[in-house]
Amino acid sequence: MSYLVIGEPATVKEVMRRTADFAPSNALTSVVPLAPATLRILSKARFALPPVLASATGEEHRRVRKAVAGFFTPAKVEAVTPQVRGLTHHRLALTAAALDEGPVDLSLSLARHVPPVIMAELTGQDNPPLADLKAWSQDSLELFWGWPSPERQLELAGSAAEFYGWLRAEVLASRGKDSLFGVLLATGLSTAEVCSLGYFLVIAGQETTSQLINTALYRGIGLGAAGWAALASTERASAHVRTVLATESSVHTWRRAAMHDTELNGVALPAGAEILLELSGRHAPDAPPTAYSLAFGHGLHRCLGAKLAELETRIVVEEAAAALPELELFGPESQWLRLLSFQTPTSVMATRGQQ
Repeated sequence: MSYLVIGEPATVKEVMRRTADFAPSNALTSVVPLAPATLRILSKARFALPPVLASATGEEHRRVRKAVAGFFTPAKVEAVTPQVRGLTHHRLALTAAALDEGPVDLSLSLARHVPPVIMAELTGQDNPPLADLKAWSQDSLELFWGWPSPERQLELAGSAAEFYGWLRAEVLASRGKDSLFGVLLATGLSTAEVCSLGYFLVIAGQETTSQLINTALYRGIGLGAAGWAALASTERASAHVRTVLATESSVHTWRRAAMHDTELNGVALPAGAEILLELSGRHAPDAPPTAYSLAFGHGLHRCLGAKLAELETRIVVEEAAAALPELELFGPESQWLRLLSFQTPTSVMATRGQQ
């Protein structure tokens, strides 16, 4: 697939504002064509992703967005702050005990545990077992935003079908409830539409935040003893997280497609032109403090969980630096997950340094 890459932040915002010219119709389309055998596996599971939220526009998009936004209001996000901090303290106590025995991967002991619990608290939707949730989420990201071979696609499609089966059962069980899926069904969305929205919302609500926490921890500990310990300050931790968001967010690109023949900065674009927007890593050193927020999108499709993701990441970094100021990175430099729109270190190996 050939993309017109847009990195200049003002132009990225322009594309996101011009919803009549540039649509998110390709936002959830697989980067590589799915093989017939892959499609058969998904079809057997009744897997379907009709446009609803991230890949939709217009009045229907606004109506659904309003319903979803009600679960992530600033007041509700603020209300879960003590729970975020409590969960973080619990995971850090376990991590500290494990560090007494040797190096620990913070991506496994800390980063993955907080976002799913908080997401369930806010949406009223139960989670599958954590191991399943993580495997399903990571496999789905690779299937839709990676470059899997036809053989690898079969494995990923089997995982996606399992995820979709769990999700469909969860949606059907939510009818009449005041949970997120129940509210969406009550607005008139079909089961398939709620499953479509839920499929990526479940992933976005926890996996991309865990990825962001990984990067923030990895870069924070990498600052050295003094730099890492300083992140125990709320102000310093917040600034650090916003720097990570501006430079290497977990969601570093997103896609748009030209709805019709149009122009962008004087360049003619034909209908259907594929555009890749760089949301992170392209801000000038003297960019304003709000530059980081482009990592969450802009305009009508700005991420509804932006405040939550930033809050969770900041608290985990702040509390980890306070509880374990002596942490040092351990071993060789981490490998990174690099998908079209998602990135994160695959591990955050740390050990106790000199105290």
